[in-house]
Amino acid sequence: MSDKHCYESRAFTCIRCRWAVPARAFGTRHRNHCPRCLWSRHLDDKPGDRASCCDGSMEPIAIEVRDRGEWAILHRCTACGAIKANRIAGDDDERALLALALRPIANPAFPIDDLRRT
Repeated sequence: MSDKHCYESRAFTCIRCRWAVPARAFGTRHRNHCPRCLWSRHLDDKPGDRASCCDGSMEPIAIEVRDRGEWAILHRCTACGAIKANRIAGDDDERALLALALRPIANPAFPIDDLRRT
């Protein structure tokens, strides 16, 4: 089995901000996103399998709130366009998470002024 397909998480350097990312953090077993800028790498087909051949950069595009209120980061691969969800980790930057969650409110898809006319 190659190193890429090993199920154990390993420390890595972020592909976007070059932050030294530790292998382990509270709340995650399969670390592949940066806790600082939230960018990821397309490593998995299924969580933790490290079976993807793509290896592209994955941009954080949204926050998903799951049934029990748990947050996950939605990432879109800049190489193949796949969208994947990653659970947030205990050391993820809270400001970066909030900025991502509030992005639709800060930049709405429609003019806010129009709402006042109804």
